[in-house]
Amino acid sequence: MDTNLPEILAEVQAVCARYEAALMANDVAVLDGLFWHSPHTLRYGDTGNQYGFEAIRAFRAALPLQSPPRTVLRQVVTTYGRDFATSNLEFRRDGGDAEGRQSQTWVRTPEGWRVVAAHVSLL
Repeated sequence: MDTNLPEILAEVQAVCARYEAALMANDVAVLDGLFWHSPHTLRYGDTGNQYGFEAIRAFRAALPLQSPPRTVLRQVVTTYGRDFATSNLEFRRDGGDAEGRQSQTWVRTPEGWRVVAAHVSLL
């Protein structure tokens, strides 16, 4: 299996950057659009677990503020073949010492790259 084919790696890095920009801008429509719209999609977070896209959408819609500002400390994106990738990053919330981790599993779907599993937690 080919890992980190340059053109595939560039695609996934671009969609990860789009996700991060949408997260910081609280752009719920883009965030929802980047998750796979399936009952098989899941998200584990520091305030709860969501199983299925509809639960993720409802969770995000209920938040008064989507995500506190943060600085990405390190990100590792790895692609496996042409249709599967992972993104793992470490971040620090701005104005504090809280550090966290975010893991995402990305799959190329007919609609484009989508998150099929995500995990966010604070250390």
